[in-house]
Amino acid sequence: MRLWLLRHAEVAAPPGLCYGASDLPADAAATRAAARALAERLPHGLCLQVSPLQRCELLAQSLHALRPDLTLKLDARLREFDFGTWEGRPWGDIARAEFDAWLVDFALARPGGGECVAELMARVALAWDDWRASGREAAWVTHAGVIRAARLLAGGRRQVAAATDWPAEGLAFGASLVLQAG
Repeated sequence: MRLWLLRHAEVAAPPGLCYGASDLPADAAATRAAARALAERLPHGLCLQVSPLQRCELLAQSLHALRPDLTLKLDARLREFDFGTWEGRPWGDIARAEFDAWLVDFALARPGGGECVAELMARVALAWDDWRASGREAAWVTHAGVIRAARLLAGGRRQVAAATDWPAEGLAFGASLVLQAG
């Protein structure tokens, strides 16, 4: 059984901006290009579970316009990590001491007073478990943080203790990754 992970297209924001849970739009042209490339690869009749943030909704709607056989379902569990007061700030403007405090207690610290990694892992695990229980292939239209969490879940990890446990490899904007589960 396969789970297709689709990352939204580039966000219409300055480079280096912390925007996790901020509801920023994706670049429209990049979204259309990503949808054209992804539409050819997705199996017929797949259900797209979609983060409610507009950058993911736009990609899902663009895919659906090209592939009416795909169904869309919003799933708040697939939203990006919430960085609290760090949201909308350039990463370079976040005090090193604040960032280091997060890294010291990576699983439970709340960067910017937002969400902790343990909470992200728990909500993505709920979506993962529901997908596995469905017995059907699906696709998630989502974000880099959720994709990293799903990679951990695919490897049997439900918790992270340290920042070094977090997958370093990312997924490019508008790209896809397929995970297998038995």
